[in-house]
Amino acid sequence: MDALRLEWVGGAPRLWTSAAMTRQGLVTPVSTRCGAAAVVGWVGSARDRAAGARGLLDSAGRGTASPLPAGDYAAVLVSRDRILLLRDEQARIPLFFQESGGRVNAVSTSVRSLGSVTELDPRYFCRYLTGNLAQPHSDLTPFAGVHRVLGGEVVELSLTGQLRSRTQRRAHQVTVPPDPAAGGCGLDAAAQELRLALEDAVGRRMGTTTACHVSGGTDSTGIALLAARAPAAERGSAGEGLVLLAGRFSRGELAAERSYLDAALEEICRHAPAARPVIVDADEVADFDDFPHHAGDADEPHAHAFRAPFWARLHAAAAELGCDTLLTGCGADPIADANPFHLYRLARTGQLRQMTEQARAWAAGSEQGVRDIVRTYVLQPALPLATERFAALLHGGTVLGGLGTFNRPRWLRRGFARAHGYREAGIAESRFVFGRAPERSLYDAANYVAAPDLLSWQRAPRDGFFLTHPFLDPEVVATMRRLPAAVTFRPGRPKAVLRAAVADLLPAAIRERTVKVPFNDLYSQGLQRHGDALIALCRSARHPLITEMFDVEMLCRAVREARLGLGDSYSWDRMNRSLALVAWLERLDRRSGAPDAAAPVTAGS
Repeated sequence: MDALRLEWVGGAPRLWTSAAMTRQGLVTPVSTRCGAAAVVGWVGSARDRAAGARGLLDSAGRGTASPLPAGDYAAVLVSRDRILLLRDEQARIPLFFQESGGRVNAVSTSVRSLGSVTELDPRYFCRYLTGNLAQPHSDLTPFAGVHRVLGGEVVELSLTGQLRSRTQRRAHQVTVPPDPAAGGCGLDAAAQELRLALEDAVGRRMGTTTACHVSGGTDSTGIALLAARAPAAERGSAGEGLVLLAGRFSRGELAAERSYLDAALEEICRHAPAARPVIVDADEVADFDDFPHHAGDADEPHAHAFRAPFWARLHAAAAELGCDTLLTGCGADPIADANPFHLYRLARTGQLRQMTEQARAWAAGSEQGVRDIVRTYVLQPALPLATERFAALLHGGTVLGGLGTFNRPRWLRRGFARAHGYREAGIAESRFVFGRAPERSLYDAANYVAAPDLLSWQRAPRDGFFLTHPFLDPEVVATMRRLPAAVTFRPGRPKAVLRAAVADLLPAAIRERTVKVPFNDLYSQGLQRHGDALIALCRSARHPLITEMFDVEMLCRAVREARLGLGDSYSWDRMNRSLALVAWLERLDRRSGAPDAAAPVTAGS
């Protein structure tokens, strides 16, 4: 999807934006005497996108390496002496550049528009197949010679397109929570800090008409309640301009969520009487509905395309009401809960007795045993590839058995994996996920695993909005990562700080619940309904890279095993992303999301 495009005409840079997306407010072009800029998304505040774009351009004109401002954006800035390509740290909006011999030839938000279907980079597919996180934080793209601007990265070019530098910048300094050594960081103080950070994150994300996804869980309900209680300047009088978007199930396992959903909507409307609940009947939707379209038409392979039918139905309802932002509760599980890799830090520093005591407490407050806790949060971060290989040996005999995040799936041909660096990709991915200090790396990794937004990006021209996630805001993440484990960990009470932060808002039924029904039923229905079609898709695939990469019959066997309920979330994820890759390669020659018209952005006089 070409939301913006930078090209060189007669040796001079020319910046273009999609006229339709500009009218929708998804793209903000600005020009001053300093130069011209195009910002996809928003900088600073979703309500004043023009001011944020001008501030970004003025900052670039001063030539200082200032911290990146908060927001969800990708931007191209053309000043008098240089060109800057940049994305915010959370990297919700994509940006790519085509490079050859140290010179950039074109820049776009669409990787397909820059790449050639005949020049694919097999290394990318090895990175993509290693796990949830490989795609967004890797420079590689599916196409040779096309690179990704990474989250928090600033790419500097000369006015003729010569690549000068690629540097990482952090966001603005955020509020520091109370100092634990000063005795000011109990649960109440931590909850107050988190509440302030969340209120600020929600307020900056609210637009003229804001939709909040509400599921009846602590996370989404808390965000919607904060939006309902936001100052009138942010949400309108008595909640005008606030839409409460929910998918409702009347049968199956997910029907048990209905009473919580009703309680959440009632409480939100009590705070914002003019808020408009929009209930989408989701009984007929299942995972993998219209899978070739959702997976095949994406700009690049979309590992979570199997869940797109449910989200697409909700997005369509919000689009009909003219919403310009949609807030979710994504990210709360890894961000706002106790950090389990604190156990690894205790083991690494020789505090084995304390680690054992806390592992027992952790197990007592969850459905896992002590051995499972130690293996997952102590052994695996220390030896990730070896731990997974050992698990695969214990669970051999099936295609999906023992298949974790880094192991080579049995349907990925050994020769292809060896030739194109699958093992190296697995090592690089494990280092990103765990790093030298897994208790800190958890937050960086959570940004990519919690909110896969490719569906939002693909549908944006039709819907008129992007998803945005307050729990992944840099200030919220910084607040949680600096809290000591003694404050965040409460056995049997997940997300204790978050619960305390919104305790005065949540209905009692939601405040006290500790278990939420997962979407396993939706996934099982989808496999039962579409399993034969997925197998047929694999067997009928004609792209030469598919048979070079995959043992197709082995992949089909994995689909059959998943239909029988074999495997776990890790192995199903590996199968889902492989199926999405098959569908994507089969429709690779189709260009999707090209704008119907483009408007030039020129510097003001």
